[in-house]
Order: sequence, then structure tokens, then C-alpha cells
Amino acid sequence: MTELERLRHSSAHVLATAILRIWPEAQFAAGPPVEQGFYYDVELPHRITPEDFERIEAEMKKETKANHVFERVEVTRDEAIAMAKEGKLAALGARPEPSKFKLDILQRIPEGETITIYRNGDFTDLCAGPHVMRTGNIGAFKLTHVASAYYLGDEKNPQLQRIYGTAFKNKTAMDEYFAMLEEAKKRDHRKIGQEMGLFAMDPEYVGPGLPLWLPKGTAIVEELEKLAKETEFAAGYVRVRTPHLAREKMYATSGHLPYYAESMFPAMELASEDSSSQPSTLNSQPEATVATDRYFLKAMNCPHHHRIFAAEPHSYRDLPLRLAEYGCCYRYEQSGELFGLMRVRSLNMNDAHIYCTEEQFAEEFRAVNEMYLKYFAIFGLGKYQMRFSTHDPAKLGQKFVDEPALWKKTEDMVRSVLIESGINFVEVPNEAAFYGPKIDVQVWSAIGREFTIATNQVDFAVPRKFGLVYRDRDNAEKTPLCIHRAPLGTHERFIGFLIEHYAGNFPLWLAPDQVRVITIGDDEALTAYAKEIHRELRANEVRADMDLGTDPIKAKIANAEKTKVHTMLVIGNRDLEAGAVSIRLHGKGNVGAKPKAEAIADVLAAIKERRA
Repeated sequence: MTELERLRHSSAHVLATAILRIWPEAQFAAGPPVEQGFYYDVELPHRITPEDFERIEAEMKKETKANHVFERVEVTRDEAIAMAKEGKLAALGARPEPSKFKLDILQRIPEGETITIYRNGDFTDLCAGPHVMRTGNIGAFKLTHVASAYYLGDEKNPQLQRIYGTAFKNKTAMDEYFAMLEEAKKRDHRKIGQEMGLFAMDPEYVGPGLPLWLPKGTAIVEELEKLAKETEFAAGYVRVRTPHLAREKMYATSGHLPYYAESMFPAMELASEDSSSQPSTLNSQPEATVATDRYFLKAMNCPHHHRIFAAEPHSYRDLPLRLAEYGCCYRYEQSGELFGLMRVRSLNMNDAHIYCTEEQFAEEFRAVNEMYLKYFAIFGLGKYQMRFSTHDPAKLGQKFVDEPALWKKTEDMVRSVLIESGINFVEVPNEAAFYGPKIDVQVWSAIGREFTIATNQVDFAVPRKFGLVYRDRDNAEKTPLCIHRAPLGTHERFIGFLIEHYAGNFPLWLAPDQVRVITIGDDEALTAYAKEIHRELRANEVRADMDLGTDPIKAKIANAEKTKVHTMLVIGNRDLEAGAVSIRLHGKGNVGAKPKAEAIADVLAAIKERRA
């Protein structure tokens, strides 16, 4: 947990302390730090509204001013249960009613796991921690909103009130955060995406979380694919294509079923075309027993790529083998979690899997990191951080594949590459993928908002499950390591990020509307000159259009600015006579006149070089 996360976790305890001073009967469930702050789930007859925030915050300020120590105490399971039954957990002292949610949480803690409570002043809570030293270390905080949430996310459980807030080391940092949020509202990718005609959502006919890319949005998609394909070709990748679904056996072998089943669309049950399939009774034929197959829409590309590796024999001379695909995946995100392009059910991923020997791993992983840095430079991402997620040895065989030696070896290799490459990273325990360590790539937009855009993962387990092997120098069969990487993440999430990052004012190479040729008047010769320029631009695959109408030039320019046309080539009679164009750039105004050939050459060069 980072320093800021500890501070926010502690703020959740201060929030609970304050609520209990006002409503002593409150029952609390969980109060973790989250991406933008913290929350605590509470059951309370009084319905908390934003009108209550000032009163609650006043009690929170009393607690931070008291500067109580956060005291960690280890207790036995029996001691914790006794405290919960006496109503002492998530409470200011003993109460007539037991701490029912804490009792339930205690039942879910595995046998043998250390149980701790934390105290600040009169407040005591069941908590694994960690926390800041004192309540006074919380420099600034603010409650933000209230939502409803089912206990443990299960609609069969009680519905609780979720009180959200945020906290920072000082008021300056908090003020900057809320100023950033105001700017983020203006840059909301859903708002700008609609205004620019980039994508549409059609929940009635297509379904929730299934974006439709309109022509202008598709132009951005294709530019990103072109960038990725050029970069990957230069790095020695080969491209593959895979279907959008597969048999249940595929995902059972990979381990995604049953553990990932809740994030996958339900199975399609079909009459089997394979006599080896197990029989089942279909609802449509209740009296007939027939063999069936279960197919799933793919939620990830890796199992398909593993089968491509398995399709042909390989020797050490074939490695590293780098398989790349912009693969379309489908994930059944909960409806309440869907959010514009950021959380969707259909996603196109800049995916690749690198199969390599242990000796090749460091160089391959370093090359992947260098690819990230190249992309950061292209998109002007000056601030980034890689979160290196490792395993918890205590959870081997449960949350993580039970291969302690391989975990240590691969984590050591990843850590060494990150250090040697000078990569900015933090190490986060207990957040690895089930089959190996991973890196989540965090970037900050132009307004300082943090996004997770991509993930790198090391896989030493699943290739073995699929029986993937290569012949080594000594002719022995060995299982390759696999690096999962997706530097540009998914089209959906990355374009959502770019819309905010650029506020829709994309650089020329990425802009949906790259160039507009605008005439001052509709003189026949002027129109012919404009069409000549337009043809030359289109012949070079520039996304160019024309405005040849009779509207005043100010109106034409205003319309181009409104629709975020990057470059306007304005031509009047003097430009016609000189064989020139007057150039205007979106948001920058007139930048002067140039000969036609030079202006077009500049446009082509800026696109080819992907200038910022």
C-alpha cells in the first residue's frame, strides 16, 4: 500500500469514528482506500445525504485534531469473535447489538491467518492495516458523495450506504485535485466523443458496454493500429488472427474457468460435432439426451495464441517467437461498472505473446519496456509509473500457482530488468496474476489525472498446461516462458484516455479531420484550385475535406474550429495568383502563408513523423 493509500485508509477509520459519534447505532462493513480516495459501507436507519457532510466532517476534524495514535493489536480468532459479539468492532465501545458484518468477515478469514485490530482513540476496528502513525497525519479530507452498495457486492445481501471521500497530505494538494476534477469534466471523453462524432452507444439494439466506432473514431483506431503494426514489425513480431470464441476446454485448460467465469459471457451450449463430448439434456429437447459442446466468447487472447504456438513444432532456433494481434475480446462487466469507453464489454486489445527461453527473457522484457517508452514519447506522456506486482508466498496454491522456485526466479528477473533499465516503478506484493508476476502501467494525462492503460505479465505456468514445448540445443523438450504484453492497452480505454489527454485536440497524424481546404468566396478558378489541393492531399491518404460554400470566411473558420479540424488551408485570390495557401492551425490561429507544394509537404511530413 502506498503512503497516500495508507493515509486514505486511515481517513476511512476517521470517517467511521465521526459517524458513530453522531449515530452510535451505525454498523460498518468494509472501508478500503480506492483509486481516488476512500469509502466506508455503513448500515444505518438514517439516510445520509450531502447535507450531512458538513456535520460529519466537523466530527472528523475533531478526531484529526486529537492526533490519536493508530495502534495495531494482534488478537486471537476467539478474542476477535468475542469483541464482535459484544458490538466492540467498528465501534466506540461495547454495544447491545453485535458487530454483525465484522462477525461475518471474521468467518471468511482463513485459519492460521493473523488477525489484527486497529484503535484510534475510542474507535476500534477489525483491520489488516496498514495506517499512518496518527490521525493528525491526515492533512486534508473531504466527503464527496453517497451511493448504495450490496454487502460483498451480492444483491442477496443487505443494501448499505457507501460514503465516499478523499484525503491528501495537505490542503494545497486537495485543492489541486478538485481543480483537476473540474477540468476533467470539460475533457470528459463521453462528452467530447459525442461532440466530435467518434463513437456511439446503443444499449437498446446493440447492448450496454458495446461501443460502435463511427467513421471519425475509426480513423483514430486505424492510426493506432498502424502505429502498433509498424512498431511491432520493426521489433520482429509476426501477426496472427484468432476466432472470437472457443470451446470450454480451452479456458478450463488455461485456468480461466472456473476462476474467471464471472467476467465471461455465459456459455453457448450447442449440439456437439464431436462424438467424444459428454451428453447432456437440452431444454429444447427434454426427452432426448444428446452430446453438447459449450463455447465461450473469448475474454482474452492468450489461450488462442498458445494453440497457435502448439500448431507447429519449434526448436530453440525459432525463439523468441513474438505473436501479435489486435484481438477482439468480450468481458461481462457488471452493468454498474460500465463507463463510456473506460469500462466496456467489447474491447480490441493491442495484444502480443512472446515465447522465449529463460536466457532470452531479460532482453525481451527490456525491449517491451523500451516500446512503452517510445509510445510515451509519441503521445507526450511525461509522467508514468510501472506497478510491479508480486505474489504472496502464503497464498501459493490458492491465489497463485504453487511454484515457489519459478516465482522467485521470474520476479528476480523482472526486478533486475526494471532496475537496469532505469524504469520508474513501485513494487506491490500480493497483486500478481495467478500464473506469474505482472506490471501495470500507470500514466498521467495532461491535467495530472492518473490512468492504468496497459499490463505486462510473465507466465511460467499456462504454457506448461497446454503442453507447449520446444527442442533445446541438447534435443530435450523444454517449456518456453511467455510474456503477455499490450503497450497500447485496448482501443476503447486508450482512446478514452487520449480524448481527455488532448481534450479532443489531437495532433495532426491522429486527428480525425486532418485538413480542410477553405475558399474565400466561390469563384470558379478558386474552386478549381481548392479541388486540386484537395485531390493531392487525398492521393497521399490525408483525411482532407473542403468548404467551398458562400458563407463568410469567419463562419467557415469558426465551423472548422468547432469541429476541431487540425489544419485549415485558406485560399483567396491572392493565394491563387501566388500558387500559395494561408495556413491556420486549430487553437493557434494564422501561422502564415506558404507555397502550395511546401504546405502539402509539411502536412505529409508531420503525419509521417507523428509530430506532437
